Amino acid sequence: MILVFGSLNMDLVLAAAAIPRPGETVIGEGYRTLPGGKGDNQAVAAARAGAQVAMAGAVGDDAFGRALTGNLRREGVATDLVATADRPTGIAMITVDPAGENAISVAAGANLSIAASAVPDAALTPETTLLMQMEVRPAENWALLERARGRGVRTVLNVAPAAPVPAEALEALDVLVVNQHEAAAVARHLGLTSDGAAEETARALAARAGLTCVVTLGGDGALAVADGALWRVAALAVEPVDTTGAGDTFTGVFAAGLDAGLGLGETLRRASVAAALACRGWGAQDSMPRAADIDAALDGVPLPQAAA
Repeated sequence: MILVFGSLNMDLVLAAAAIPRPGETVIGEGYRTLPGGKGDNQAVAAARAGAQVAMAGAVGDDAFGRALTGNLRREGVATDLVATADRPTGIAMITVDPAGENAISVAAGANLSIAASAVPDAALTPETTLLMQMEVRPAENWALLERARGRGVRTVLNVAPAAPVPAEALEALDVLVVNQHEAAAVARHLGLTSDGAAEETARALAARAGLTCVVTLGGDGALAVADGALWRVAALAVEPVDTTGAGDTFTGVFAAGLDAGLGLGETLRRASVAAALACRGWGAQDSMPRAADIDAALDGVPLPQAAA
C-alpha cells in the first residue's frame, strides 16, 4: 500500500497568451477549478496506475475541501487520514501559456496544519510505501520519516518545490525524486559540488546518502542512480497541451511501480511514459493516465538498462 503524506489544493487554472512577467498583467478568457496539490496529485496518479493508496493531509471546512476529498474517494484513494483544519483549503493559481508551460503560486492554507502525529503506527508497516513532498511543514515530513524508518517502511521523498533537506533525513530515505533544479538545491545544501550535470549530481547524492536518486529531465526523460549503477529512460514523444502535474504523475506512478515490486528499469519506464501522457490535456489530474493507457504506450519508450 502507498501512504501519501502531503498537500491537497484546489487549482485555479488560467489559459493565457503568455505567462506574466513581474509587474505585467495578462488577460485570459476564463479559468477552471481542478483538484491538485502535490500530495493529492501523486495519490491519484498512483491509484490510476493500479496501486492501493491512502492519503494523509488536511483540508478546510469549505466547499473546496469537500470537493477534494470527494474526488479522492471517487479515484479509489482512502481519505480516513485527511483531517479538517481551522485554516481554509489550500489553493494554487496556475497560468498556462500556449506551449503548455506554466507558472504557479500556492497559498498553503490547511496544508500547514498537517501533523505527522496524525498518522497512526498501524499505517506504517514493512508493506507500506510512504510518499512525501515539500508542500507541508518540513519538520512534519522529517518526524514521520524517522518513525517510518524505524518500522521498516519504504520511503520516497519528492523534493518539490525545491527546499533544503537535512542530511539525517536523506540518510533515512530509500528514494529521492527531484528535477534538475531541485537536485542542485539539495546538493548545495549538503555542500556537494558538481559541474551541474544531472548525472554527476545524482551520483553524488546517491553516494552521500546511500539512496536511490531519481532525476526527471522533462522532455529528455529521466535518470536514476542506485547502488552505483546509472539508469536512463527516454521520454515518450507527445504534443504537450499543459505540463501541470507531469512531475507529480511521474512520482506517483514511480511509487506505484516500487510498491508493486517492479524492477527499477520498468518502474522508470512506466513513470516516464505516464508523465508524458499527462501533458496531453489540461489540469494536473484530468489527463493523468490509467494503467491500461500506460501499458498501451510502453512500446514508445525502450526499457532502460543499468550502466556503470
